[in-house]
This record gives sequence, structure tokens and C-alpha cells, in this order.
Amino acid sequence: MAKKKSSNTKPLWAGRLSEKPEEEAFLFQASINVDKRLVFDDIAGSKAHVTMLGRQGIIPKDSASKIAKELDAMCSDLKEGKLKIDEKHEDIHSFLEFVLTERLGDTGKMVHAGRSRNDQVAVAFRLYLKRAIPLLQTELASLVNVLLDIAEANVNSIMPGYTHLQRAQPVTLAHHLCAWACGLQRDHSRLADTLKRLDECPLGSGALAGTSLPLDRKLTAATLKFARLSINSMDGVADRDFALELSSAIAITMTHLSRFCEDVVIWASEEFKFIELSESWSTGSSIMPQKKNPDFAELIRGKSGRSAGNLVALFTLLKGLPYAYNKDLQEDKEALFDSIDTLSACLRMFKGMIQSADFNLKRMKSACIGGFLEATDTAEYLVRKGVPFRAAHEIAASLVRECIDKGLKSISGLDIAELRKNSKLFEEDIYKAITPLACVRARDLPGGPAPKEVKRQIKQLRRKI
Repeated sequence: MAKKKSSNTKPLWAGRLSEKPEEEAFLFQASINVDKRLVFDDIAGSKAHVTMLGRQGIIPKDSASKIAKELDAMCSDLKEGKLKIDEKHEDIHSFLEFVLTERLGDTGKMVHAGRSRNDQVAVAFRLYLKRAIPLLQTELASLVNVLLDIAEANVNSIMPGYTHLQRAQPVTLAHHLCAWACGLQRDHSRLADTLKRLDECPLGSGALAGTSLPLDRKLTAATLKFARLSINSMDGVADRDFALELSSAIAITMTHLSRFCEDVVIWASEEFKFIELSESWSTGSSIMPQKKNPDFAELIRGKSGRSAGNLVALFTLLKGLPYAYNKDLQEDKEALFDSIDTLSACLRMFKGMIQSADFNLKRMKSACIGGFLEATDTAEYLVRKGVPFRAAHEIAASLVRECIDKGLKSISGLDIAELRKNSKLFEEDIYKAITPLACVRARDLPGGPAPKEVKRQIKQLRRKI
């Protein structure tokens, strides 16, 4: 079988080797199809580096100025479409250096002094994430505010709360949506923590041991607006904790979205009918004409598995790697970029879906009758009259059993004489105390579903986000 020709592109590392990989092998180890999104971050890193080289006298100042000017021109050409990324190159770093050298000749070859692709990749990766994370935070904040807007309009909209998917106690739609918003607010906070920890500049770490050239690492870090320098040159190129941490934060956010979507799928069912999704956020069936499927919610729920898988992939990638750099680390970006793109899309999709949905408030309220959601409040009524909780719990349970035997849907279906057979402490006011609305209003402790308290939660969440 004839060998495929080698790529015509000369890799940056080709000086040591007399032979290049065959084309298929070269493409196998190339990463430009993934890391090309780092193009502007790599240009920014190169410009800061070469400007520092000129100031330090490592290369002539006029050469540094020419290179910086040409990097700016390349950046403009890429944005205007005058320069196209050639994916025949090994990676985006090789492509940019090739173009620079092609345009400036030997002057362009000075750009890499005191630098390895190891720290070059690490700085471009961090710069990209410093741009990407705030965009995710913005999308998260936008979704939270949509949820809070809906909540604000529904602080008095009664619905059942569930545990074990069984009706448990009355809450409000606003209280439920605030619960969702709390999870997303923590996700927003996790992204902020991740951003804080990744905000250090590894440029100047070289391959792993720095360089003997008199680099000014503080200058490049300041130019690139990093908060600080990486402490250790080996760690500077080996560290991918920031990728793990961001992947984890995304996987947690996607898990939240998945759980919310599970609520939506259940609520949209014929059995519940709590929510009516817009037709533009639903799909039909290829065989059943009547179907209106919550496919967007189901897809978001399904895509959460991708983000969890990407996190596991990164953990598996890193767990056996010796310090410092290894080619395995090339595989860090595809998984993380996929997670970033997936979360970004899912946040937008969920926002559009929930913003356009109609909530069946009448159905939600009626679902609070039946299932004995007032049983806990019945017990607490007795507790307020001095009955120990375990005894009050048993009395309420006995009343529930009695109602079931009589075919009643609520404890309020029993007359006062029947109630007093179980406890002499029951008075007529019990009937007002165990209506769904009264149950909700009574729970006005911080975090509870009482309308006044939920309004406070909404304000607090808006401040946090």
C-alpha cells in the first residue's frame, strides 16, 4: 500500500527531525480545527510578548514594533475576511507564526524568542476563557431575571410542592421559580470563582523551566490584564485545574437546567397540565397528529449528559499525566469548548421556552385540593396549642386515614365533631388555617413561600445576580 504524502506545512518543531509524519498522521496530531477559536487571543499574547521583548532589548525595538504592527494588521484582516485560517497547519499558533514570517521574513521569526508553545497555548487558552466566562454569566443573569419577572407576577399563584413526586405542601409558582433562580445564582457565583482562579499569566514559563532571556513577566501580565503571574513555571504549563473547574461549573449548571426541564416535561403532560409551551417551542409527531411534544426541554435535559461526560473526559485525561506538559493536554480544549457552546445554547433555549410559556394557574390551584397537602399544617395547628409534634403528627395521620376511608379529599371535609374525636383542641378556626392559601401565608419565615417573603427573595436574588 502506497504511503500518503506528507503535509507541505512545516511544523514548528521540525528542526530536530529529518522526516515528517505522513499526511494522515499529521492530521491526527493537528489541532487547528479545535484551537482556531483562540486566534485573537493568541495574537494578543504574541503582541504583548513581542512588545516586552523590544522593551527588554532582547530583540531590536524597531523589529518589535514591526511585528506588533503586523499582528494588528493580521487581526484586522481576519475580522474583515481578508485573511483566512488555513487548516493545513498544525495549530493556530503555527498558522499565525507562518503568516507573520511570510509577511515580515526574518523579522517575523523573532516573535518566539523566550517562549514555548507550551506557555503560548496556556496563555491563549486562559485569555479565551476570560472572555467566554463573562458571556456565560451574562446569559445566566438574563435567564435568572426572566424567571424572577415571572415569579414577581405570581407571588399569590398557589400550586402544589412535591417530594418524591407526590403532593407534599402548598407553595406558589413564584416560590418554585425562585428555587430555580437560586440554583442558577450559585452557578453564576461558581463561574465568578473559576474566573478569579484562572486569572494568572503563565507566559514566560517556557516549555517548563522558563528562559535565560531577561523577560519582564510582570509587564506581559499587566499588558494582557491578568491579575497576577503564575507562581511556578512547571505548574504554569501543566496546570489545567481551571479547565476542570469551569467544566465542573458548567456540568452543575447543565444539571440544574436538566432538573428544571424535567419539571417542565412533567408539567406539560396531560396528567398535570400546569404549563402550556408555545408552539414555537414544541414539536409534533411524525405519526400521531395530535402530539405537541416538549422536545426543547427534553433536548436540554439530554445535553446535560454531554457536559457531565466532558467533565469526566477531562478528569480522565489529567489523572495519569506527569508534570509538566504532555501532548495529551491538546485534548483539553475540545471537551471544554463543547461544554461552553452547549451551555450557552441551552441557556438561550431555556430562556426562550420559559419566557413564552403559559402557566395554567387555575389547574395548579385546583391540584392543591386532594392529596392532603394541609396535613402538616393540621399537625402544626395542634403544636401551637401545646401538643408534642409526634403526637400531633399521629393525630393528623389518623385524620388522613379517616378521610380516605370516607372518600374525602381533604381534612376540611370532616365536620368539627369528627375532628374533636381525635383531639378536643380543634376549634372552628381550623378550617381557615388549613386552606391552601392560609398554609402558604403562614410560612413566612426566611426562605418560605409566603408572598411577602417571596418578594424579599426576588429582591435578594436580583441583587446577587
